Order: sequence, then C-alpha cells, then structure tokens
Amino acid sequence: MELEARLDPKCIQSDVDVIAAYAQDRAVFEGAGSAAVLVMPRSTAEVVAAVEAAKSAGVPIVPRGAGTGLTGAANATDGCVLLSLHRMNQILEIDAINRMCRVQPGVINSDLKGAVAKHGLFYPPDPASFEMSSVGGNVATNAGGLCCVKYGVTRDYVIGLEVVLASGVVIRTGRQTLKSTTGLDLTGLFVGSEGVLGVITEITLKLVPSPPPPATAVAYFDQLPHAGETIIEVFKQGHEPSMMEILDRASLRQVDAVYNMGLDVDAACLLLIQTSGDQAVASIEAIANICRTAGATYVAHVDDPEEGEMLVEVRRRVWPAFEHLGKAMLPEDVAVPRQHLPELMAGIVAIGERHELELPTIGHAGDGNMHPLLIFNGEDKNEVERVRTAFAEIVKLALSLGGTIAAEHGVGTLKRAFVSEEIGPAELGTMEVIRAALDPDRRFNPGKKL
Repeated sequence: MELEARLDPKCIQSDVDVIAAYAQDRAVFEGAGSAAVLVMPRSTAEVVAAVEAAKSAGVPIVPRGAGTGLTGAANATDGCVLLSLHRMNQILEIDAINRMCRVQPGVINSDLKGAVAKHGLFYPPDPASFEMSSVGGNVATNAGGLCCVKYGVTRDYVIGLEVVLASGVVIRTGRQTLKSTTGLDLTGLFVGSEGVLGVITEITLKLVPSPPPPATAVAYFDQLPHAGETIIEVFKQGHEPSMMEILDRASLRQVDAVYNMGLDVDAACLLLIQTSGDQAVASIEAIANICRTAGATYVAHVDDPEEGEMLVEVRRRVWPAFEHLGKAMLPEDVAVPRQHLPELMAGIVAIGERHELELPTIGHAGDGNMHPLLIFNGEDKNEVERVRTAFAEIVKLALSLGGTIAAEHGVGTLKRAFVSEEIGPAELGTMEVIRAALDPDRRFNPGKKL
C-alpha cells in the first residue's frame, strides 16, 4: 500500500496488538475483522492521503471515532484501513455572535460542552457516553440523549460538514449563515450515515444560550399504565419537559443494591422529569400534580440544581450498577409513539419472562425511546441463543407498535438484518443509488448500515 509514501510514519500503526485495540466498538455480539493497518490522521489532508492510498490498493476503509458505539458500526473488516480520527480533536472556532462552532470530529462531547459554556452557550446533544464519545461519532450515528425530548438529537444541531469522499475529493456542505436554501441538503444526508458515504473531517454546529438551572421531579408508580397516562397527559397539557426518563423495577433494585440510594424497590417504575426556562418551577409543580392525579404512589420535586442532579444520578448509575454483576450486557435501542410506551414496556417484561432472562428497561420516556438491557452469561450458549431471540422479538414488538428498530444508537451490523422490516424496497433502493453515486466500489465501511 502507498500509505508510507503519502503519510507521516507517526500516523501509521502496524502492530497487531495495537490495531486489535482499535478494531472493535462496544457491541457485544458483533465480531471484528483483522485490519491491515491503523491510520491516525491529524488533518483533513492526511485523511485524503489515506483514502487515496486505500483507493489505489482497492481496500476498504472503516472510519472510527472514540469506539463507544453499541452496534458494531466502527468494527474493522478484514484487510481494511482502520481510520481512527481521535487525533483530530481541535475546537477550531466558537462564534458567540452567530451561536455556532467549528470542530474536528475527534472532539469529545463533554469537552465541547465545557468550552462553549464559557461563552454562555450550550450544546444540547448528550448521549449517555458524552464524557467519552466523540462529536464525529455522534454525528455519524445521529446520537441522542437525555435531553432530546426538548432539544432534539444531533441532526438538529449540524449545519455544515467537511467530508472526504471515496474519490479523495473534499466537499463542504451546509452553510456558515443562520439560514440558507441554496442547493440540496447534503449535510442531512451525511448525518447518521455511519461512515458509508464519506469521512467527516470537520463539523459546524449550532449552539443555544445556556439554559437556567432546571427544576426536577421524581414520581414512583405501582403500575406501568399509570406512568404511561402521566407521560401522555404531560404533553396533552402543553408542557415541555427538558428531560423525562423512566426506570423499571429491576433497574431500581440493582441501583439501590449497589449504591444504597434509598429507592422504592417495590415500585413498578420511576419517572424522572426536568423542566427548564423561566417557568421551570411552575411547570414542574404542574407536572407533579399530573403524576399524583394519574396514580403515582410518591411524588417529590425540587428547584435546587444540586438536589436535582442527585436525583438524575439515579438514572446515570443504571449501567454501572449492572456492570457490578460481571455479566455480558446487550443494550437495545427502540422507540415507539409515546402513547404506546406502556404496551412496549409490558411486552418487554413478558419477553424477558418467556425466555427466562434478566431484562431491565430504562429509557427516554419523553420521546418514546427505550433501552431494554439484556444481561446474560456470555459463556452459556443456550442463554446467548435466548438473548438473540429476545433481542429480535423486542425489535418486532417495537415495529408492531408503529416504532423504529434504531432510535439513537445507529444500525451498524447489529441491526442491519432488520432494516428491511422497517424501510420498504423503493426507499432502500433509493438509498443504494445515493451510496453508489458517492462510493461506487462500496469501500467505505462495507457491511454496515444498509
């Protein structure tokens, strides 16, 4: 391959053990191939050089962010150039006047949040992995997070991109102005594309003013339908929570067992809700009353930010609490219309019982996005097979309720087989035409997304 002639040797790594450390994301079931080489560029020019060398050699390219993905989208394929963008980690510009910023793809989400906060600005997308996931990876998967219910997902904040195509050509999409209708929306095409259309090397993002401290409420319910009624009524009455999370009984019990937080471990579920803005306190009080009317067994609300953050910590500790079990964990990612959440959660419970599996569920109740967490012994072949079956049944349950198979984690290889169950042949055919136009040899991240 021509890499050595085109790139600084410091960008190239051929050590087998080092390559293996970069070859796989956090997807439990998705195996990784053996990459031929690891390239760690520091600039767009070096990405171009790597792409052109791979093109000349006729080998695939697999882009990689921070490796926090959960679907195998960043996993190496045999013989590929594994392109890790973690060294491209500079915040290039923060434009406080126009409330925008330009960043390289390797910038960590939480670092960006901290940098723009110094200018009184806020970057809302907040996946659970925000302290270690990269903005480029967030864009590639159209990541969401806890505050999506009010602020939206990553797509809503991407207003421009720099992308290296399979030909080695560099294009700039989007705009530097607050609005523009010139041309087609190429920016939206690349957001969520998981590296199959091009390598994103620069991102222009919209920012918003830093919100005032939120008000927070928690409500326990002894029946899932009562929680569902609350969720529906909150939106019917015109409230706009900035966070609305749900934890089921199994999650509450595990968090309390590990962290001793004094939780009601007999409740069917816990709703955790935040509001922000000038009317935050009045809104949280109204939402608390909705919870009581719908049958909550306990409701409390606070307007002190530190107390509120302590309540939110219950949600953030679910994953580490289950890690204490020392078992394999496979998180699901499905979404349904809000009114079908009780049916989805009840169905998930039934699936877990039918297959004799540990299947706690947490999720973003405000936008209908649930994360059932399959916990199992990865060495037990029978249990692994039951997990695979349960995983597929949850996907089909979500589809039967008018939902989606992939809300915010992406598709990767993990859910590729289910894509045609949600998207029709005409739509998939159109996507393939677009992909072929940009990457006719299908060398970018083959076997992923579509």
